[in-house]
This record gives sequence, C-alpha cells and structure tokens, in this order.
Amino acid sequence: MSEKQYVIFKLNDEEYGVEISNVKEITSYEEGVKIPDAPDFVDGIINLRGDVVPIINLKKRFKLDTDRIDENSRVIISDINEKLVGFAVDDASRVLTMKDDDVESPPEVILSNNKRFIAGIGKFNDEIIIILDFREILSEEEKQQIQKMQTSLE
Repeated sequence: MSEKQYVIFKLNDEEYGVEISNVKEITSYEEGVKIPDAPDFVDGIINLRGDVVPIINLKKRFKLDTDRIDENSRVIISDINEKLVGFAVDDASRVLTMKDDDVESPPEVILSNNKRFIAGIGKFNDEIIIILDFREILSEEEKQQIQKMQTSLE
C-alpha cells in the first residue's frame, strides 16, 4: 500500500494539507511589496534569493476571515508552471504520512462548485484534513495575470 507525506497547515482553525512534493520550502511570513492592480488575494511580492515571488493569501482566496497575521504565520513556497508562488497560511507546523486509503476523493457536491483545487479529504486519527492542490487554486486567467506580473518585475 502506498503512502504520501503532506505538509499540514492551518487557515483559521481548520487544517489543510498539501503533498510535500508540491512544497519547495516554508518561510516566515513577511509583508510583501504591494503591486497596483493585483488581484485582491495577492498580498504582494517578496524577493526570495533573487526570485520575485507573489504571495497568495489563501484566506482571502477562499473568502475566509482574514484578520490574523502573527509570528506563527508562514508562506509555503510552491512551483507553479515553473514559477515560484508563495501561499500565506496561519501556521505550517507538521508533516503527516497518510496511506492512500486514508485519503478519499472529495464528494461530488464539493467538486461541482468549481472546487477543483480540493484534491482529497484526508482522515488521520479523528481529524479531517482537506488536501489541496496548489496548482489548481488559481484559474488559468489568474495564473497568466500573476505570471505577467512576475515577468514584468524580473
């Protein structure tokens, strides 16, 4: 039976996961430079060792309560279409290994609401963890918009 590792992170009090293979690194949250006309869920851009990295605030993207940025806030850096993108989260403090049997496909009702970024529902002990696919969080149009923004700043 196959197993995968997931980086577990929090948005407000809910736990989410992303396959560790989709994570380049996790850094402390830093305020990004604001970009005019950027989508409202883009907190700004940071310079990560010479790379211009836009920071997507996942709570804003998912229309969740967004008031909390503190010392536990983190940015999960992922490679999307060969460009680095950061995802701001409240906390990213552990890695779990789950068997494939512990991750179910999302219910149809969730997928029918254009939630293609939900890759699965993980069950670990008594916890439910929503597994996300960072590559699917942005629409193609949003990816192009962010890529243009990155290219113009490089």
